[in-house]
Amino acid sequence: MKEVLSLDHVSYTYPTDEEIVQKAVNGVSLTVNDGEWIAIVGHNGSGKSTLAKLMIGLLFPDEGDVNVFLETVTADNIWDLRSRMGIVFQNPDNQFVGSTVQDDVAFALENNGVPFEEMVKLVHESLELVKMGSFLDHEPHHLSGGQKQRVAIAGALALRPKLLIMDEATSMLDPQGREEVIDIVYELKKSTGLTVISITHDLEEALLADRIIVMNKGKMLRTGTPEEIFAHGAELEAIGLDLPFAMKLSQLMRDKGLDLNGTHMTEEELVNELWTSHFNK
Repeated sequence: MKEVLSLDHVSYTYPTDEEIVQKAVNGVSLTVNDGEWIAIVGHNGSGKSTLAKLMIGLLFPDEGDVNVFLETVTADNIWDLRSRMGIVFQNPDNQFVGSTVQDDVAFALENNGVPFEEMVKLVHESLELVKMGSFLDHEPHHLSGGQKQRVAIAGALALRPKLLIMDEATSMLDPQGREEVIDIVYELKKSTGLTVISITHDLEEALLADRIIVMNKGKMLRTGTPEEIFAHGAELEAIGLDLPFAMKLSQLMRDKGLDLNGTHMTEEELVNELWTSHFNK
């Protein structure tokens, strides 16, 4: 598979006056391949958001290399590399620069010298992808949280990136808004082959990933498929992560004596077993 992004023994320490410091990222190596969805999870202070900043060149590592599209990220090439990435941050209000939705989505295209007719086409197509095509002339700051994040994603997608990086992009949304945004990104990945890196503390969101990377104290604690990672539920809870609702509920049922098979990562899996094994008899 074609490599899109990699970190090679990357470390970073924030400047401080203290004598004893802990590296925010400590010797992390990973590879992301074309078309993958990678979820990077961890509690606050685990190093996951620092990883995101290193990936997009807001920070440069003290040790090791960050490679994007097979190029080592440097101050000289970061702007060119970013033009091929889509980046969505936690608070969409911090990304808005246009007075209307269409102006905001067009901003990056205009800065990259995209011809007007092509720019109009890309703006409309990107907003349709996130189901915001009817909001062209709305003011971004009057939208709901979920709608704002959709517009931010449309702005990221307008440049037709090969890689979408979301840094806690759903953390400020209500459950419905979070589900809407994740469903849209998931469908885009399936339909376009987009490579997605999602930095999150929400393990429900991480269930959709092809692979999960668990960060703890600046280091990569575990990596694997959702099934492999959630097999270590007690360890995840021990480092401050909240397990998906279905996993907690199925464990509670076991503790109460109900005979259940396997690990239920989604509510659908749990309901299906309850119906098949216990109620449909």
